[in-house]
Amino acid sequence: MTHQPAEFTEALAAVLRDLRAQCPVQPHVREEDDYPGVMLFAPDGSGQGVYAEGDERRPAVLLAEVADQVQGWAVEALWAAGVSAVWPGCPEHPDTHPLTATVEKGAAVWVCPWSGAVACGVGELPSGG
Repeated sequence: MTHQPAEFTEALAAVLRDLRAQCPVQPHVREEDDYPGVMLFAPDGSGQGVYAEGDERRPAVLLAEVADQVQGWAVEALWAAGVSAVWPGCPEHPDTHPLTATVEKGAAVWVCPWSGAVACGVGELPSGG
């Protein structure tokens, strides 16, 4: 990623770490000349754009926005692959619903949407969950 704002590039790298840690479907990431962000392509060839404006004063908001967009891509790619379309999975409620990216206390975190419990920071999902 060469022409993306540094804040966006760092946020995307963190979320892609989470994908590598816990998602069986991995994207092919590509920059497009006519799109300000990046395109994520699934194995079936479908693609989705990911972009958020960099904001040095609110990096956690940018990170949560990127995580939300990548999560949308992952759910669609998992469904298309015929596997459970839950990513990232909630450790409190396995195989029921995904975690939600949000900002709490100035940090981007994955939380359970049912209990509000913080699972971990965005970019810090443990492997294999």
